[in-house]
Order: sequence, then structure tokens, then C-alpha cells
Amino acid sequence: MTRFPFLRADFTASLVVFLVAVPLCVGVAVASGVPAELGLVTGIVGGLVTGLLPGSSLQVSGPAAGLTVLVFEAVKAYGLGVLGAVVLAAGLLQLAMGALKLGRWFRAISVAVVQGMLAGIGLVLIAGQLYALADAKAPGGGLANIGALPRLVLDTARSGTGLAACAIGAGTVAVLVLWPRWRRGARVLPAPLAAVALATTAVWALDLPVARVRVSGLLDAIQPPGMADIGRLTELGVLGTVLAFTLIASAESLFSAAAVDRLHDGPRTDYDKELMAQGAGNTVCGVLGALPMTAVIVRSAANVGAGARTKASRVLHGVWLLLFAAAFPAALGVVPVAALAGVLVHAGWKLIPLRELGPLWRTHRGEAVVLCVTAVAIVTVNMFEGVLIGLALAVAKTAWETSKAHLEVHIPNAPGPVRVRAVGNATFLRLPKLLDQLEALPADRDVELDLSGLRHVDHACEAALANWAEQHRRGRSRAVELVS
Repeated sequence: MTRFPFLRADFTASLVVFLVAVPLCVGVAVASGVPAELGLVTGIVGGLVTGLLPGSSLQVSGPAAGLTVLVFEAVKAYGLGVLGAVVLAAGLLQLAMGALKLGRWFRAISVAVVQGMLAGIGLVLIAGQLYALADAKAPGGGLANIGALPRLVLDTARSGTGLAACAIGAGTVAVLVLWPRWRRGARVLPAPLAAVALATTAVWALDLPVARVRVSGLLDAIQPPGMADIGRLTELGVLGTVLAFTLIASAESLFSAAAVDRLHDGPRTDYDKELMAQGAGNTVCGVLGALPMTAVIVRSAANVGAGARTKASRVLHGVWLLLFAAAFPAALGVVPVAALAGVLVHAGWKLIPLRELGPLWRTHRGEAVVLCVTAVAIVTVNMFEGVLIGLALAVAKTAWETSKAHLEVHIPNAPGPVRVRAVGNATFLRLPKLLDQLEALPADRDVELDLSGLRHVDHACEAALANWAEQHRRGRSRAVELVS
């Protein structure tokens, strides 16, 4: 024990993380439209590959609810084989970015965009999983699913099977909400596993006619991408999906690392190494045709809370997932789909930052607008374009806030020039206001325009101010002097 002083703590933590990971891995896979076993494969790779690599010592990786919507859309549009190629390309891109020391730059992404991205994902995830919760088929994308919810309610009310599945799903959500309040039970069994186990037991005891998870076997589920699948990476739509996977998985992993660092006193995360670790894991997942992985804050927080001290806990959790998938694959076949849908509805709800939105609106209204616009764009358009819209809006907001410029005007009583001093950052965004102020100066006085107080002048402002001075020299009886 002297060589491994933290072995007991890491062993116990690994079991807790394993129990949390099983229902989430399976649930994310089912919601993504792929075999349930592929979720376990990604969890195994997250433990055995990413877990061994340097980066964040206590962060746990696996399939994440945040990518569920994008994976579902990719599988629906291009097929399961292309999914492996996309994940492989995203992993290689993450490796390259980590090698180029770009990991730390992900911290420059607006937090409002990331929160808006997660909120949009949460809304789309909830809207889609409400259909699975009632054993019904979702009609389409996020907006279509939301629009058809009234019909889902009517159809479920008329169907005995739908009502039974809905009861199981709603009960699962209730257990997820209430179970952590029973501290003794929560210490023994994590809420996701307790909720799924109780739902499965209820379905078995009452012999309810609800849909169960389809099981194909671990080796049968693994389907590496072929050359034809890899060749489709040249298509514009597939390439956009690769970029979306890379951006979202990297940002979510590195933001999760920052959150995990605040939970413990151990070594801090090396962001570039963590990005390479995530890239290595996604590369392996792509080769196996599995789901993409990110660092998952739920599992990571459970790992820290259970007393983990080193990376051994996350590696061991991968070992337990591998043993479970190899020895008890049939156990997945008794799990009701509605229970997993309930787990994901709860996970989607937690992605929506409702508590933070009010304080954010009061203190940083522009950031709150960016968050809401990003979320709405993801729901109404799609994941990739919604994130781009959010990033563009965040850049525009920052440009507007930093381009603050004003004129300090001094009009002497005695005859003499009007002294005008420009202060701040003069960009094209502030140009209309500056020109309006200049046009409002007395028409019968000379003007001395001092630009030395400007920290930055872009080309548009420089040209416009020079043009204004030239026009007034020629068109009026007053002189204009530019001082820079």
C-alpha cells in the first residue's frame, strides 16, 4: 500500500463512477440512434485510453448528452459507417490542435456561447426524448419535435402502451430528482443507476408492454468505417459535422476541466495535453465506429466526490465497463427505453442554465442575449450553424463594447478655434455618432480636432475623419486642423 497510497480511495471512486456511467452510456447511445453497446465502447475507451494519458487527473470521459443531437442528425443523414469516419477525423483534428498548443485558446470562447450551446442542446434533447419516453417516434428535428408535442400528448392519452411507458419515464425522472435528497441511499447507489434499476424492476414485476433496449452484442456492434465512409469526409456537409464535433467536444471537455479543477486541490489541468488525450480517445472511438467522447462533468464530479485522488480511478472505471459489456451484455435487453429517456430528459434539463440566466441578465445583459440567441438558433436551425451564429453575435457584441469613442468639445468664449478631442477606440461601429457630433459644431468657428486621445483608429474612421476635415476646409470659411 505504500507504493499506491491512494489505491483504496481510487478503487472505491471507480466503482461509483462505473455505476453512474452505465445508464448514461447506454442512454446516450439509444438516444443517438446507434446500438446501445457503442455507448459502452466509448466509455471503455474514455477510461482505458484517455484515462491513462496526461491532462486532467480526475476528469472522466465518455459519451455525453451534449453531443447526442448532433450524433443523431449525423447518423440519420450519413449512416453509422460515416459516423466512425467523422469521429476519427475529429479526434485527429483535436490531436493536431493539442500539438499546436491551441488548447488554452478554447478558454477564449465566450462562456455565454457555451452555455447557450448547452441550453439549445438541452431543449432539443428534451423535445426528442419526450417521444421516446412515451414509446413514440419523433417526427424530425428540434423545431418539428416541439411543434408536434400537443399531438404527442393526445396520442399518448389514447394509448395504453404509451401511458405505461410515460409512467415509467416520469417515475424515472422523479427518482432522479428525489434520490439525492436521501443521503444514505445516494451514498450507496448513484441516482441514475437507482432510477433505471427501479424502473426495470417495475416493468418486470408488472409485466408492462413497453419497449426495451435492443441488444446486438459488443463485437457485433463494433463496425469500423470503410474506405468509402472515409472518402465522404470530402463532402461539405460531412466536413461541417467534423468541425462541429471538434468544436463542441473540445470546448465542453476543457470547460469541464476548468470546473473539475475547482472541485479538488490536486494538480491543475494542462489544457493542451487534455485536448490531445481527448483527441486520442476520439481517434480510437472513430476506428471502432463508436460514439464521440467528451469529458463529462456528471461523472467527473462523482469521481471527485467519491474521493478519487489519481487517474487510477478513471482507468479502473473503464475496466469495470469492459467487464460488464463482455460478461453481462444481455442485462441491457431488460432495460426499458422509457427509463433511459427519463435519464436523458433530466440530463437535458440540467444543461439549461435557468438559475444563472436571471443574475446574468441583471449584470451582463449582452451576454444573456448571446446565450438566448445561441440556444434559439440551435433549436430552429441546427447545431453547427447555431453555434456559429452565437460566436458571430459574441464577437459583434465585444466589438461594439470595446469600440467606445466620444468627443470632448471645448468652445472658448473669446474668438478662437473650437477644440475637439477624440477619446477611446474609433471603429466603424462608432463612426455615425462621431460624424453627427462633428456636424453639430458651430459653423462659424475654426476647429482644432485632436486625435491623440484615441487608442485605436481603424481605416474606416481615419478615412472618414480626414474626408470630413477636407470637405470643411473647402466648403466653409472656417479652418480645420487635425492633430494626431
